Amino acid sequence: MVAMILAAGLGTRLRPLTHEIPKALVPVAGVPMLERVAQRCIEAGAERLVVNVSHLGDRVEDYIRQRHGFGVDVRISDEPGGPLETGGGIKKAAPMLPADEPVLVHNADILTNVDLRALYDAHRADKRRPLATLAVTPAASDRTLVFDDGGLVGYTLGGEERLMRERQGEPRRYDFCGVHVLAPEMIALLRDEPEEKFSVMDTYLRQAKRGAVIAAYLAGHECLDIGTHERLAAAERTLAGWEAGA
Repeated sequence: MVAMILAAGLGTRLRPLTHEIPKALVPVAGVPMLERVAQRCIEAGAERLVVNVSHLGDRVEDYIRQRHGFGVDVRISDEPGGPLETGGGIKKAAPMLPADEPVLVHNADILTNVDLRALYDAHRADKRRPLATLAVTPAASDRTLVFDDGGLVGYTLGGEERLMRERQGEPRRYDFCGVHVLAPEMIALLRDEPEEKFSVMDTYLRQAKRGAVIAAYLAGHECLDIGTHERLAAAERTLAGWEAGA
């Protein structure tokens, strides 16, 4: 398995902390998020990690060297002109990704207990041959993704539902966890995108409009981003609960 860790974020909402520390190295309970995500990907079976970097990227690379690549093959995709967002980051790193097997993609700022191997296996076992399978949780906001029996069908923004195609069955609204598995065909589509900087979600929605399957994976897991000081504190409390129950 190859996993890509999206670690190029600026972390603007975590300033002043991220003036000196790249967002990917912000610690949760004393352990940098990059370390946590890398180890979970490796435990799930990743033998190669592709890490994209931008803001304070040299510090991320130094950390990876100090950790001896976490014991696996680590490749760096540098975005020196600034973060290219999720879609652009995957597009730039595409030459480092396999052309014949799915890729696990994990945001570096997401703390989750989702079973990454089970997510990966569910994607491969899905007979609908989805372009991607997204780890999701029940909607807790008014900005959600909408799925139906055919996969991703649209999204809600400010509580207003916007569908990309005719609905198939009852809608189900979920929050995206920032963890997904991309089929090789999805990587190829991202490589063909005309823009250099864009969100992978825009591509997902366009492909859903064309009838492609973008699947949801819901398995009772939790997902927390550490994008603000309040969420960072909440993530530390949640992690303590997970570890106490382990």
